[in-house]
Amino acid sequence: MSVKIILFGKLAEIARGSVSVDNVADTDSLINALHKDYPELIKTKYVIAVDKQVINENTVLNKKSTVALLPPFSGG
Repeated sequence: MSVKIILFGKLAEIARGSVSVDNVADTDSLINALHKDYPELIKTKYVIAVDKQVINENTVLNKKSTVALLPPFSGG
């Protein structure tokens, strides 16, 4: 199963464009795969959103899931 991943800001720069990860069942395995392919992400702060909802714990993914990695941001 391939999961659609969207990266923003510095995270997109680290990954140098689009990212595709196959055979991940949940967000923990997705993050492990991304850290293996892009070690610089390990030391970068970001939050994860699945289907437009920010998550704080491991979340099961399906083939229709869209995952976004969002860098820290501030509002004004």
